[in-house]
Amino acid sequence: MSPSHWFVAKADLASYAVALLLLVASPSAPVFGEEAGALEYPGLVLGRDWPWWRGPYRNGMVNTLTGNGLAGAELPIVWKSPIGGRGHASPIVVGDRIYLTTALEGDKSKEGIQAVLAFDRRTGQQVWRTDVNQGGLPEKIHRKNTHATPTLASDGQRLYVVFVHHDAVHLTAMTLAGEQQWTVTVGPFQPQRYEFGYAPSPVLYRELVIVSSEFDGDSAVRGLDRSTGKLVWRTPRPVNISYSTPMFAHVANQDQLFMSGGGQVCSYDPATGKQLWATAGTTAATCGTMVWDQDVVMASGGYPDPETTAVRADGSGTVLWKNKQKCYEQSMLAHNGYLYGLTDRGILFCWRIQDGHEMWKERLEGPVSASPVLVGDQIYWANEKGLCYVFRANPEKFDLITQHQWGEEAFASPAVVGGQFFIRTATGHDAERQEWLICAGQTSDTNK
Repeated sequence: MSPSHWFVAKADLASYAVALLLLVASPSAPVFGEEAGALEYPGLVLGRDWPWWRGPYRNGMVNTLTGNGLAGAELPIVWKSPIGGRGHASPIVVGDRIYLTTALEGDKSKEGIQAVLAFDRRTGQQVWRTDVNQGGLPEKIHRKNTHATPTLASDGQRLYVVFVHHDAVHLTAMTLAGEQQWTVTVGPFQPQRYEFGYAPSPVLYRELVIVSSEFDGDSAVRGLDRSTGKLVWRTPRPVNISYSTPMFAHVANQDQLFMSGGGQVCSYDPATGKQLWATAGTTAATCGTMVWDQDVVMASGGYPDPETTAVRADGSGTVLWKNKQKCYEQSMLAHNGYLYGLTDRGILFCWRIQDGHEMWKERLEGPVSASPVLVGDQIYWANEKGLCYVFRANPEKFDLITQHQWGEEAFASPAVVGGQFFIRTATGHDAERQEWLICAGQTSDTNK
């Protein structure tokens, strides 16, 4: 598999080879990728940064430089810091800061505050807090959701945060020091049938921030200028509640933006929003982000019926296979021709992507909401009780390496950089509940 890279330079083959040599020689060298026409984000550095949902490659994979020092089974705690409020946004890492969102809910509708927090990467100390909104939070929300669920995205110069309040989706850009630059109303969000809250994270593509808002109303995905917040394109989506983050990758020789939900697997041109192709697949509502391997994309959903499906992404609409397994809230992981899925019930599957053949399955413990990361040949996957399973990406058999207990609750997915894991977890319940940001792994960042 050739993973989708995060930055792109307009360079010929020779200069690209030189860039690769420099990358091997220096962990702090800038990153270049292969998405046709994408732009370089000069403020981001390979091995140092985990700048958005599912990491630099957008697929939960960690390269050898980023995962340096994590080959063993031990993950000692380096520091542990309290997080005020409640949220399921996964941490991102840019430079010497860790960023995440939280909601200090109060009575939710009148006093609730939605904020962005920054922590020092070395010590775990909270550096700043910026309150983005107060009041107007939805009165109803699913018990497993929060008012701070979308993960931040960063281009190395700005942070982009999405919050829902006052019956609309809002996008805010701020500096890495927490100063708000602008806020725009992306579109309405007023679900009537399923008032379960909002979840999709913003996605960066070239000069755009892509934001999804799917519900039983003015359902759409939009591309906005990441410098100004101005609307560039708007594409209607099925009038149907769904929660998945869009994901782009360079697949079948073109950049494609993939979305599931509404009973379809769809592809769009991320530059224009034009639909490239669509085929029936998955279910009405999905939460996990689609994954890909070579020219095949995969999605899973859980409402009203469970389904996992694989579709050839060449525009033919060919459904290679489907089954009745459900990875509803969590994303899956595709690697070297095989798909790993940990279902809501805690059953771990390995399927061959070519034909959906079940290689093996193993009963673990559910329920599951967090998504996995692959470090080298090891997959880290936590359930909602904070128990993280570490096993090899081995299609021949289930090969458990170890287990880690990350608090008493884990809904967010970890960021992995510089030989360290950054994990959002929680302990306690109700009034005694406390969220934590944990740094585990090497006692010093191997890429600083």
